[in-house]
Amino acid sequence: MNGYWEGPKPEPQARTIEEMQEVLADPGCTSEQPLYFMYRDLARNESDREWLRQHHVRYDITVIPARTLCGEYVKTKGHYHTENPAGELYPEIYEVLEGTGHYLLQTRNADDVVMIEGTAGDKILIPPGYGHVTINPGREDLVMANLVSSEFSSNYGPYADLRGAAYYEMEGGALVKNPHYPGAPPVRYCNPVEVPELGIEKEVGLYDLIGRPRSVAFLNHPEQFMEIFADVTGGCLVMR
Repeated sequence: MNGYWEGPKPEPQARTIEEMQEVLADPGCTSEQPLYFMYRDLARNESDREWLRQHHVRYDITVIPARTLCGEYVKTKGHYHTENPAGELYPEIYEVLEGTGHYLLQTRNADDVVMIEGTAGDKILIPPGYGHVTINPGREDLVMANLVSSEFSSNYGPYADLRGAAYYEMEGGALVKNPHYPGAPPVRYCNPVEVPELGIEKEVGLYDLIGRPRSVAFLNHPEQFMEIFADVTGGCLVMR
């Protein structure tokens, strides 16, 4: 956490190979080392923590070391989000602090699969209705922060049931289709987005949104901000 976190450093949660085998391209792959580390519910001081608590928002940092697992780039397990009280699925936003991340998004029935590449400073918005996996395709650690509603919970079950996401990213960058998604379309590619009207810009760190209620309100009330998600799932997508 040195270099990109100035506050108290809690013990991380470590994701082990045993927890990941069911979503890997090679479920028989083994590893003696943890695959990645999650620092949950961070705050630099008690004032920030109280503000986050009052606004029902959580700030996390995840560190994904650069490595491969039996030919597949290391990745997160993948999850979908639950519904808020208005019946809309919670969104999430990430910031790449260091390294390069590939964010593989998909709808619940995998009729849309999107890849977004992010490097330092980029923000990746996960729209309502999309699950996501983060992949480290680089030669250095991927360090990323996220802001998300503290009221939501992660649903890992669909990814586990279908042996991972619709595609596996293998060493060298090849995307291999998961046979459990026979109807999944080709991957669409998109650039990270900015939402200046909410203060979400490349040069502004996610942590700097603390103290700006409007900048984080979409995390708990996405139904009031649906227009900001349009560029993520529609117009900004480009084919390669």
